[in-house]
Amino acid sequence: MSLSNLQPAAGSVKKGKRIARGEGSGKGGTSTRGHNGQKSRSGYSRKIGFEGGQMPLQRRVPKFGFTNINRKEYQGINLDKLQEFYEAGKITETIDLTSLVASRLTHKNDLVKILGRGELKAKLNITAHKFTASAKAAIEAAGGTAVTL
Repeated sequence: MSLSNLQPAAGSVKKGKRIARGEGSGKGGTSTRGHNGQKSRSGYSRKIGFEGGQMPLQRRVPKFGFTNINRKEYQGINLDKLQEFYEAGKITETIDLTSLVASRLTHKNDLVKILGRGELKAKLNITAHKFTASAKAAIEAAGGTAVTL
C-alpha cells in the first residue's frame, strides 16, 4: 500500500447528484432551480434583512440622538458591595484593579468608579480611576485611603 493507491472503503462514498448535465440525467433543464426569478440565477444571495423589495425596517425607523465617540464608560462599584466582599474574605484591605478583577467585580479593561451607596466599616486602601465625593468621604471616615489612578 502506498499513497498512490489509497482509496476509501467500498460503499462508504456515495456518488453526488450531477445537476445541469443534460436532460438524460433527470436533473437538466432548470437544474432543480424552478423557473424564472432571482433565485434561479447564478450568484444569488439574499441580503440580511431583505424584505422582498419592501422598505427594510432599519430604513423605515427614524434615526435620532448622538453618540459621543470619546465617551468613557465607567464600571460602578458601590461601597456596600466592597464591604460585603471584605466580610466574605474575597478582598483584602488593599484594593486595586487586579484584586477587583480577581473577585470578578470588573473586567481587566474596565475603568472603575467607586460609588457611595451603603455603609463602609472596614479600613480599606482603594485604588481606582474615579471616586464620587460621598465615596471618598466615607472611605476616609473609616480610616482608609482613596487613590485616584
